[in-house]
Amino acid sequence: MTATPVRKVAANATVRHFLARVAFALIMTIVGLLFALPLVWLVLAPFDATPSLSLSWPDWTLDNFARLAENPYALRSIGNSLLLGIGTMIIVVVLGALAAYAMSRIRIPGRDGILYGLLLLSSIVTGTAAMVPTFQIITQLGLINSYAGVILVLAGGILPTVIFILKDFMDSIPKSYEESARLYGAGPFRILRDVVAPIARPGLAFISIWTIVQVWGNFLVPFILLRSPDLQPAAVLMYTFYTESGQADLRLISTFALLFSAPVLIIYFVVNRRYGFRFHGGIKS
Repeated sequence: MTATPVRKVAANATVRHFLARVAFALIMTIVGLLFALPLVWLVLAPFDATPSLSLSWPDWTLDNFARLAENPYALRSIGNSLLLGIGTMIIVVVLGALAAYAMSRIRIPGRDGILYGLLLLSSIVTGTAAMVPTFQIITQLGLINSYAGVILVLAGGILPTVIFILKDFMDSIPKSYEESARLYGAGPFRILRDVVAPIARPGLAFISIWTIVQVWGNFLVPFILLRSPDLQPAAVLMYTFYTESGQADLRLISTFALLFSAPVLIIYFVVNRRYGFRFHGGIKS
């Protein structure tokens, strides 16, 4: 007599679980399509003779690439973006690794408060809010219209987050490795180079890619600090792709957007293949 209600409860639970799984799969499918459709447009639109904002089968052509090649600043701007990204990445990785290692190994009074304060301050005081004093400082230093000024500003805005991330990697590295190296006469910089850096390699690789991505899509800083069209990166140059009537030129924008995305993807796959990524660092002792 009591078995039937139990079976009904179990059956209802099974049905509810099945319906929940179906609803979850349906929602994830819709979300996936929302992310996938712009990527499909990015791949197809550059090969369309008359691209539009809607997704449709293209009228295949390569004229858009030939037209983009006629712009004397197009390919140069991608090289400028690479220069800014790599320059900022070198400064951020070197200084971030040194600072994170010091914050991890040296007991500084209020260390965690300083770290969280820097991270919070860099999040609240955005580039837009700090642009006027930043412009004044760069002008007084004589770095307007130079890559050095842009790289210093970008690196300064990214460093707090980099230090916060790398410190977790440094914390997870057993100190016994460093103590063993000291017994053989290794100094602090050699320990950092030969012991700590190889173990924290996934974190350094992640920071390198993340920094390049942050610089690659940055529009405001180079737009304000760089005056010469020859020095402008790709994110700024794309702003100039308009027709004579002031309408966005989708042929140039779509083609340039595809070329604009390619270097970051190539760098990601090369670094991922060489170093690999994981979201934890060090070796547990």
